[in-house]
Amino acid sequence: MYRVTLRIFAALMMAPALAASAVAMPPPNMARPGDFMSVTDVQKFMYEYRQKASLARVPAAVKALSRFGTLKDPEGSGIYVGFIAGVIGNNPRKAEDIINKTLPLTPQDQWVLVRAIAYSGHPDWKGLLRKFVDRMPARAVMAHEFLSGAQPTLDEMALDEPDKSFFQKIGGYFKKPAPGKPTIVKNPELLDVLWGYYFATGSYKPILRIIAMLPWSKDRDMVEKLTLGSTAKYTLANYAAREPDLLDMLKRTVDQQPKNVEPVLREVIHAAETVNVAALHREQTAAVEKLKREGPEYKKELSTWGQVGVGAIAVGCVAAAALGQIEVGIPCVIGGSVSSGALSLWEKQKD
Repeated sequence: MYRVTLRIFAALMMAPALAASAVAMPPPNMARPGDFMSVTDVQKFMYEYRQKASLARVPAAVKALSRFGTLKDPEGSGIYVGFIAGVIGNNPRKAEDIINKTLPLTPQDQWVLVRAIAYSGHPDWKGLLRKFVDRMPARAVMAHEFLSGAQPTLDEMALDEPDKSFFQKIGGYFKKPAPGKPTIVKNPELLDVLWGYYFATGSYKPILRIIAMLPWSKDRDMVEKLTLGSTAKYTLANYAAREPDLLDMLKRTVDQQPKNVEPVLREVIHAAETVNVAALHREQTAAVEKLKREGPEYKKELSTWGQVGVGAIAVGCVAAAALGQIEVGIPCVIGGSVSSGALSLWEKQKD
């Protein structure tokens, strides 16, 4: 996701200079005067949309992305989903007309419009989805899951699950955790969705949610969280360095941020003001690589228990994990022969 995000944002930043290029040209018999002739054309349109909103061209942009095959990869299409969602949510009276003109889409691409409607924040998004679901039959199951609440909307999606205690984390080593609710940290492509929504609206809402991810750039226990937080930090700084309006937005909100967010946001603002984004990028990349190499901090904490009743403690941990009672507070030793012995016992208990 990290590389996908950076590739998309690099293309968006370069779009004004590449307007004349023609990438992924559609077959001549499918292109018409006024059509978008490349993915770069669509990205340039998205990047400039806030300054020069051309609502009438949005359906053509979506159809072009479908024609180029760009929407077939859900992980790489978040920015487009967010953009469509922002257009629908920001134009509630014209939303039905926009959707009507965007359809039909190929069966494999209908998911984009279903998700965009659900993520739009439109006051009657459910009514819109019910109205158009028959024209998107390939994604009827997805549509009905949104309508029933089985899948959360973007506004309903939590950033992360509640923090686990030290011993709850250890429990994960001995049994597979119960599946939790969808969260942004488990669906990193939603960072792209939030940026796409911002491109369409210029609103605070998606930026505030991206800002809320900034503490993850300091996380030292979870690679996915650190990577997502680092990407949020880098993209915020990169765009704020180029866009005075976004930089002003960040400055206006910094004093209202929680204590764990404010210092990181100030780092972003300083990097944007000094156009020192490359250094920030190197720093965050190094942090991700270090975590991958050395492992999470909470694992390191376990080494302090290494001299205490090793055998009994290891067995006790496995038993507690098996019973779902890690909260009893038994110190667990993970690492080397102790963990091997404990895990061996755990495997026997599962047989």
